[in-house]
This record gives sequence, structure tokens and C-alpha cells, in this order.
Amino acid sequence: MDTQVRTHRRVPRPATTSGDAPSDAVDCLGASRGLAWLLVVTGAAGLLASWVITIDKFLLLEDPGFTPGCSLNPVVSCGSVMKSDQAAVFGFPNPMLGLVTYAVVMAVGAGLLAGARYHRWFWLGLNGGALFGVGFCTWLQFQSLYRISALCLWCSLAWVATIVLFCAVTRHTVVHRMLPAPAGVRTVLREFGWMPPVLWTGVIGMLILTRWWTFWIS
Repeated sequence: MDTQVRTHRRVPRPATTSGDAPSDAVDCLGASRGLAWLLVVTGAAGLLASWVITIDKFLLLEDPGFTPGCSLNPVVSCGSVMKSDQAAVFGFPNPMLGLVTYAVVMAVGAGLLAGARYHRWFWLGLNGGALFGVGFCTWLQFQSLYRISALCLWCSLAWVATIVLFCAVTRHTVVHRMLPAPAGVRTVLREFGWMPPVLWTGVIGMLILTRWWTFWIS
């Protein structure tokens, strides 16, 4: 991923009394076009998944016998997931939350493409929101695999989009010292920022494969 930041403004910190070289504190920071496009694409993917799931959820409420198009077999069964209590953990369908949050992510990405710069508190807020999102998705993954025992393809798309989003934003905030981290961590993320989302998604794929191994090979 391109790590070059297009525009930024830094406010120098005073030198420390210990003789360490002064560091720079980020005041306003833009992002590379790669990160900006990634926010737009992951936001669009999550928004699409949330939109389809929301429509199917309301169709299920109107007609309990309705079968969503992504209910393909006993394992890949979106209807089973949508009918579960976990699908409305906040008292309303979970994807309605995604309709708002993924749209915000798209707007942030579009702003970056237009040359916007955001303050440190904004980036950390975006990072915190992504952390909540990936945590919630992780909980839903566990519920889907080991409690509901069914898999929703649209949910899986939202999971992957959120993981990629979280890893990319975290990499950005760490590399540009908005989040404290050792120099070695910053270097690794700068050079190999693609590895965490790939490994993370691969682990989820392996869990899905092993959870229904007998079904997949039958």
C-alpha cells in the first residue's frame, strides 16, 4: 500500500530534557490515494452488504416463509442468521447500524480523495470506530460459527471489509505516530501493512473450513 501522505501540517515538539532528538506531532494529516480508495471501497462493500441484509430482514418480518437469495444450503443459510436473536442485538437489525457507519467511511475516503486533511482526534476517532466495528464483527463470527451454526455470505463480505478497514486505518495512525508504538512496529507496518488483514482473513477462512469440514467434503 502506498504510504506517501499527500498533504500534512506538523507542529514541532520541543526537545526533551533527556537529550533525545525532537519528534513531530501531527496536527492535520491527509492520506495516500491508496488509503483513500481503500476507505471508499471497503465502505461501499459494507454498505452494499448492509443494504441487502436489511431488505431481506424486513422481507422476513413481513413473510416468515421468505427465503433470502443467499440461503444456498444448510450451512450457507442467510435466513437462519437473520432470524437469530444475535441479528438484532441492539434492539434493531444489526445491518441498519452498518448503513450509517459504512456510509461515513465512504464519505471520509471521498474527502481524502478531494484533498481533505483531518486532525489527529478525527483519525483516532475513526480508528476507535473501526476497532468497535471489528470487535463486533468478531463476536458475530463466533456466534455465526458456534452458536447459530450457519453462515451468511453478505455478513462475510461485511466482516472482510471491516477487517481490512481496521488494519489500514490502524497502520496509518501508527506509522504517522498518532498512536504510540515502538519504531520497529512502525517499520514493519510501513513495509508489510498488507500482512495483518491477509493473515486475519485467512484464519477466519480456516475456521469456517474446519467448522463444517464434514459438510464441505460430502
